[in-house]
Amino acid sequence: MARSKIQRIFDLGWEGSFSSCRASIIQKKAASSIIQCKSGALGRNASICPDCGHTEVYNNSCRNRNCPNCQAVHKEIWVDKRRAEVIDSPYFHVVFTLPHELNPLLYCNQKLLYGLLHRCCAGTLLELSADKKWLGATPGIIQILHTWNQELDYHVHMHCIVSGGGLTRDGKIRKSSKSFFIRTEVLRDKFKGKFMARLSSLYESGSLVFPSSCETLRNSYGWKEFKNSLYGKDWCPYIKETFNGFGNAIEYLGRYTHKVAISNSRILSVTETGTTFSARGRRPGDPKREVALDNTEFIRRFLMHVLPKGFQKIRYYGFLNNRMRAKNLKLIFTLQGHQRFRQKYAGLTIAELLKAVWDIDIRVCPVCGCTGMRPMGRAYACRC
Repeated sequence: MARSKIQRIFDLGWEGSFSSCRASIIQKKAASSIIQCKSGALGRNASICPDCGHTEVYNNSCRNRNCPNCQAVHKEIWVDKRRAEVIDSPYFHVVFTLPHELNPLLYCNQKLLYGLLHRCCAGTLLELSADKKWLGATPGIIQILHTWNQELDYHVHMHCIVSGGGLTRDGKIRKSSKSFFIRTEVLRDKFKGKFMARLSSLYESGSLVFPSSCETLRNSYGWKEFKNSLYGKDWCPYIKETFNGFGNAIEYLGRYTHKVAISNSRILSVTETGTTFSARGRRPGDPKREVALDNTEFIRRFLMHVLPKGFQKIRYYGFLNNRMRAKNLKLIFTLQGHQRFRQKYAGLTIAELLKAVWDIDIRVCPVCGCTGMRPMGRAYACRC
């Protein structure tokens, strides 16, 4: 099978120039998975046609969440599950960003501070939504952490899909108007206050690790000056999209959930020394740009966005929180008198899913056209 563009970059730039010194264990695992994906090194599956005896062999994918080659099926299954959780209300796409001055601290405390960002974004939205001045109800929130921009630089931000309707304390439904129900400056001040207060608590408890570039922050005076400078920065969140339909909010969110730092489609060319990829214009309406990097630099930037082991980049809050989701949705659908959408692909096999979504039928024999291709079994990779 032909190597994908991202694999060719790792083939050319990984061994000997990057892998041995500057990558963490989890980054090395991600790189190894991408290199081995669909190469046969991870085992194979085989199918046989009972009519003509033709045999098809498929190399196994790595299924690593950082691999651009492995996200399509996972994304479709995830979106299909969320479709059955959409309520009859407007939906909004809110983005929270952090000042770039925090980047060195964020990168050296990823699990701790990414988790803090999740909690502060959700806390901001839930606390303000509960106020009758804004919504007076608990909305459903889906949050997805991203750490990159179009040039693959380090840019930590949170995508949030927020329902414009939710449950009140007395178990009723309340919906907002079509415009977003919380003013942007109110979101900004609440979010900034929450994040900075909790960041200060982590500093005082000695929980933070300081890289060499932040060595002055170990001193209390340096930390105080740093905090004051952060308060002066623009933390302005923004409303990226408003959905006045219903299911289109979840379809839209599917672009973000299983997205990795870059897709193969954005990579324009790969040579022995460098990679060129496309990026959006710097301002809305600007034409696409081309970004050129040497292969080692491309790999360095790509691996910056490998999340810590076990970290959940997608989290659910409000009436969608994992513990109470089924009970809350049952109540909401009862109050609204209907459920707008249901899952399309529940219970389908992978073969049936491929046919339903992409019209690819792996049960059809490419030689005789028989639709009875059946699995022969799996050959596992050798671990010796």
